[in-house]
Amino acid sequence: MTIAPSPENAPATQGTTDLPAALRTRPAALLLDFGGVVLTTSKRPGGLDTMAEHLSAVLARAGHHRSPAELVPVLRGGKKALKDWKNASSRLLAPTELDHRTIWREFYGSPLSAAEREVLAGSAGQLQQTMTRTLTDHTVRPGVRELLDLARRLGVPVGIVSNAHSGRTHRAILAEQGIAEAFAVQVYSDEVGIRKPHPGMLELAARALGTTPERCWYVGDTFDRDVVAGRRAAVAGLILTRDHHTDRPPFPVAEEPDLVLEDPRGLVALLDAATAVEHHEAPRPGPVQGDQVGGVSALLLDHGGVIAVSRPDDATRRAFAARLAAKLSAAGYPTSTDESADVLDRARTAHKAWKNRHEAGTDGVAAVEEIDARTFWVDLVGPLLDHHGPGVRHWLRAEAHALVVDYARTKSTPTVRPGVRELLLAARAAGVPVAVVSNTVCGRAVREELVEHGLDDLVGAHVYSDELGRRKPDPTTVRTALTALGADPARAVFVGDKPHRDVAAARAGGVGTVVLVRGGATSDEALAALPATGPLRADHLAADMTAVAALFEALAAHPAAAPRPGTRR
Repeated sequence: MTIAPSPENAPATQGTTDLPAALRTRPAALLLDFGGVVLTTSKRPGGLDTMAEHLSAVLARAGHHRSPAELVPVLRGGKKALKDWKNASSRLLAPTELDHRTIWREFYGSPLSAAEREVLAGSAGQLQQTMTRTLTDHTVRPGVRELLDLARRLGVPVGIVSNAHSGRTHRAILAEQGIAEAFAVQVYSDEVGIRKPHPGMLELAARALGTTPERCWYVGDTFDRDVVAGRRAAVAGLILTRDHHTDRPPFPVAEEPDLVLEDPRGLVALLDAATAVEHHEAPRPGPVQGDQVGGVSALLLDHGGVIAVSRPDDATRRAFAARLAAKLSAAGYPTSTDESADVLDRARTAHKAWKNRHEAGTDGVAAVEEIDARTFWVDLVGPLLDHHGPGVRHWLRAEAHALVVDYARTKSTPTVRPGVRELLLAARAAGVPVAVVSNTVCGRAVREELVEHGLDDLVGAHVYSDELGRRKPDPTTVRTALTALGADPARAVFVGDKPHRDVAAARAGGVGTVVLVRGGATSDEALAALPATGPLRADHLAADMTAVAALFEALAAHPAAAPRPGTRR
């Protein structure tokens, strides 16, 4: 191991004459850790108190009242448990990553009630993003911008390989710093399901860039995660840049890096001095709350067709296709906008067929699996891009979570239906908690839309199929929402627009009052053709969301006087 100290305002160059040959040879790709290499973090004063205030408000919207003072030790305990878990995971040969729901239900939420835990689980991804933003500040380290500029000029693709419980936040931070476009691929543990020192993290990034770890340099800042991962993956060059945790590993580590630098400035001189060689193409491996006013325990709403209606927007879709083509091209897979648009159209058709296959033969009782981002992009989109070589599927896997958000936001344009805000305000006034229960390829995109339309503060719990892993008509979706709100199913109201999904799930979930609203995904003719009795027949059929709001107010105030089942409004 060579240690090259970096004097103030000068790159580290001394002590590098005995570098291994790999560090004297220009890499096929440069892989960088996020924290400790590209950026350094600092604790934000009062961050935990601020997060506790936010968490208190989130729980209150679902009818659970905890003071920030009660939640500070809950958060502090969760952070300590997660730190211990991370250190223990670094000892494993092939550690997997926690999902957001597990983090917030079990690590943070375990001291809370079952209902509160479900609220946290339903908003876990957003909570994790808020936590990261609230507790820490991020600063680009010295030399990073120069390094990225040099790599661009030399034609060396750069990737991020990071253990992260909020990859979405890291992507946003890079964008805010104006350096996101410098990275051809970003691999985050919460998005790909494994974490360093699992060598698969580095293997995935290298393959996504059309090469192998044996031809890459990897730069990290920890011995137990980065150095071990680099050695297991057999990277060509393994470098550490010192940061907060470099010299304090949780346990002794035998593996050593090839070079240790005080900061990333030394990387600039190192890469600039490396001799260019021709890199050939990589081998191709193939409870119950009983005191709600009026007797309504909870209001459950579908999103698409109920809260909002969406219409295809060709211009928006085309813009996304152009962005996807640009990202693929930047990663070494030249793609035109026309090709990208055609691939996306075919993927949408394949996704529809996937949903039909998984729902076939279900009756609202059987488990119905939901597609995840990785399956959508790797298994549905991947075959359509296989002519670029196997590396493209690795790239799609690495970028799947970021791509699916953009895709979900642009495949159609949503408009909030008239009467929705009035309905949500009526629920708040009546003390009835609200949950959104939606089949969606990306729950994060739905949340973002609710925030943009000023509706998020009126919703207490979120249950999205891609995050839960189940889709309506699976009743797990409805039961999860009822658990989160601590609601009596028999006194709950569910509003949907699709009989075969919404009504079936609500009935199987034990919901007492089921409402279908016109103007959504089901035509008036199909609604009129429903049999007078049967499992897909709603209790009420409303003309629009204004009528739903009126119906809810009647149910909440005088349930016995509400329109009888089957009434059309």
